[in-house]
Amino acid sequence: MKRSTIRNATALAVAAAALAGTQLAGPTATAHTSAHHPARPADGKYQVVTRFGDAMPTGITVSRHGRTFVSFPRLGDNVPFTVAEIRDGKPVAYPDAEVNRQDPADQAGHFQSVHSVVVDAADRLWVLDSGSPGFAGSSYGGPKLVAIDLHTNRVVKKILFPRDVVPGNSYLNDIRFDLRRGAAGTAYITDPLGTTGIIVVDLASGHSWRRLAGDPSTAPDKGFVSHLDGGLVPNEFGVDGIAISPDGKRITYSPLSSHRLYSVSADALADPRASDAQVAATVRNLGYKPQADGLESDAKGRVYGADEERNSIWRRNPDGTFHTLVQNDGLHWIDTLSVAADRHLYAIVNQFDRQGAFHNGKDLRQKPYLLIRLPINADPASSHR
Repeated sequence: MKRSTIRNATALAVAAAALAGTQLAGPTATAHTSAHHPARPADGKYQVVTRFGDAMPTGITVSRHGRTFVSFPRLGDNVPFTVAEIRDGKPVAYPDAEVNRQDPADQAGHFQSVHSVVVDAADRLWVLDSGSPGFAGSSYGGPKLVAIDLHTNRVVKKILFPRDVVPGNSYLNDIRFDLRRGAAGTAYITDPLGTTGIIVVDLASGHSWRRLAGDPSTAPDKGFVSHLDGGLVPNEFGVDGIAISPDGKRITYSPLSSHRLYSVSADALADPRASDAQVAATVRNLGYKPQADGLESDAKGRVYGADEERNSIWRRNPDGTFHTLVQNDGLHWIDTLSVAADRHLYAIVNQFDRQGAFHNGKDLRQKPYLLIRLPINADPASSHR
């Protein structure tokens, strides 16, 4: 999820106003150097899995049987369905067209604007609905977490979030699961807008709570500026990407508008009785990282992210060293990352920052958008109970 300003902003038009004085140079990325930037490798290759010529995708997930699902949030494009399965190379409304029909009168019964989709270790598809089309804010019933049984293609669970956990200026962004924790598992959700923080969900009861609300580790760095398309773009986005360690003990996360990576104790996050101060005491500053949107992890304890300023994907090893897996000017703004059972890393490339809202109404995106994958020789970090 990306936007140029976030605090107290409830519409994408605010982002356009914030960038009104920023001029960008066009669609060809210009890399800049940094002493911290991972060295470019010679071994990085990727495969284009799907090309999208219509609405802009954000989320990607692949089941262990190879079924591929994508989300298309309603952020200005014509979006007939916000969740799709890729069949014969084409996105098809999933689980059906009716549940994908935007219906302000029945927000709980329909997907409003889905940013993320994740298949868990039990091979269920979880749909994270921000409930906020066009970043215009949400009302109760819109923000929700929905589980779909991939055997029957039917909704089997729906969790609505109370307003004290997900207020109207929130934007549910990315999610990770640990099915070993709790009676039916636990979910961790990032919220980069409003009072930034991480939302924890007990999947058995549906009870949810917010932690690290407004904590420096979940807030954007003050005065943060991105180097994109040869221009400087100030932006203020909070905690966005999230990943889980293979043992489920640490949650790694980062604000989008930051060059810092953090982790926090899952035991502390998942304790509904813990205070924000107690949770914050377990936060670790893991040091520098490139500007990344989504994060992901594998069974070897390695964390993956994109470098939006250099059109590349990096991997952080358990010892803290970085390695660039692939770099190409065609990989402009890599959004969600997902490690699949086929031991590949999947990624959405969607040029999000080139939307007209960031360029005085001029849409600089060049279709198609891409779904790519590259081999990583590792399994997903998540596991069964």
